[in-house]
Amino acid sequence: MTTKPLHVIGGGLAGSEAAWQAANAGVPVILHEMRPVRGTDAHKTDGLAELVCSNSFRSDDAQANAVGLLHAEMRLAGSLIMASADTNQVPAGGALAVDRDGFSAAVTAKLQSHPLINIVREEMAGLPPEDWHQAIIATGPLTAPSLAEAIAQKTGADALAFFDAIAPIVHFDTIDMDICWFQSRYDKIGPGGTGQDYINCPMDKPQYEAFVQALIDGGKTEFKQWEGTPYFDGCLPIEIMAERGAETLRHGPMKPMGLTNAHNPSVKAYAVVQLRQDNALGTLYNMVGFQTKLKHAEQVRIFRTIPGLENADFARLGGLHRNTYINSPTLLDDTLQLTGRDGLRFAGQITGCEGYVESAAIGLLAGRFAAAELLGGSASAPPVTTAFGALLNHITGGHIVSEDEPGKRSFQPMNINFGLFPPVEAPKSEGKRLRGKDKIVAKRHAITARALADCRAWLGLSEGAQAAE
Repeated sequence: MTTKPLHVIGGGLAGSEAAWQAANAGVPVILHEMRPVRGTDAHKTDGLAELVCSNSFRSDDAQANAVGLLHAEMRLAGSLIMASADTNQVPAGGALAVDRDGFSAAVTAKLQSHPLINIVREEMAGLPPEDWHQAIIATGPLTAPSLAEAIAQKTGADALAFFDAIAPIVHFDTIDMDICWFQSRYDKIGPGGTGQDYINCPMDKPQYEAFVQALIDGGKTEFKQWEGTPYFDGCLPIEIMAERGAETLRHGPMKPMGLTNAHNPSVKAYAVVQLRQDNALGTLYNMVGFQTKLKHAEQVRIFRTIPGLENADFARLGGLHRNTYINSPTLLDDTLQLTGRDGLRFAGQITGCEGYVESAAIGLLAGRFAAAELLGGSASAPPVTTAFGALLNHITGGHIVSEDEPGKRSFQPMNINFGLFPPVEAPKSEGKRLRGKDKIVAKRHAITARALADCRAWLGLSEGAQAAE
């Protein structure tokens, strides 16, 4: 076992996973977390791996969904984040959602009890000292200004940034279930679910049109110091979507397809607002896709016009914060190491990945890479055919460089998706070429089957391995 420690800066999902992977490989870890010494604009506790936005890890379908595939690969790699999510899941249709407090408590307890992990509560005001042989910066989208400035000075490049928004949470007992009903879209049954996992609030056309107009007209919080900062399309504020066209929300988070009003089955809703369970007790529900920068009083006024939410009591209102990430393709090698600084790696959202699971996955890789070097080996990147490799490739070089504007950086945060994987031929059915939706489904199944096989091989697992013990 090595006596040189790995220093991990940041106790979010990426930092927690990096620390866990390295310690389980036999490497002593010092995990530096600034909370509660210094708080952030979004965190509410000092727990490790606190979820500050949604409580959903998105789809858990490892055969037909890219993020579900990433879940499966992380489980194969013995992920702490996935194990904690699995033991704290709440019903969410085809998605894996968690009790956010139980999840954070589980991660914190596991890290605190690991004999090779020492958690130090302190703020790192600058880059890790040169005499730290291996270090990982996993400070996330809310990196302290002093550290962000040190990173910018070292890299010679300004950090990029985008807005991220938080959805409101409603107390279940204040939702009118004589108007609303339980149903997952298309009655889909997911992990821990029953097919009745979402609360649905129906709107007719006049109600929907009035609601969209209210979103557009409502008072918004302004952040003058952040003007010109782009939004991440996967987490757009609800009012920004409304401004993009009257029908945008009906084809986004408020789409009525696959839902039948249990109180009036013969009448099709024009639009539907969905709420998803947010805690294990089932006392809190978050408004799906309702990230917002509306002022708090405006949120209460406008959201209470939604049928069934007229008397809603909000446990948390929506908010907005700025995410910061580095220009990873020009700064990091394929093991997430900073060019010109051996042993210093970055992980999580600060690298330009997006999403809880993606951030944790990059932390997992960074922890394994650093541990391998501390143990006298070399870091081995996963095949690009895996979800791990596809995501890593996007971060470290998979972006498109504009020939017309060679000096303009085109790298943007992205969730894991099938577009990041090398193409694969769709298998034929009884000797015939598949077409349309059947072809798409077959291709996805082929991609995921190839990915899991290649991931097992990279991890040194047997062909039939399902998850690490």
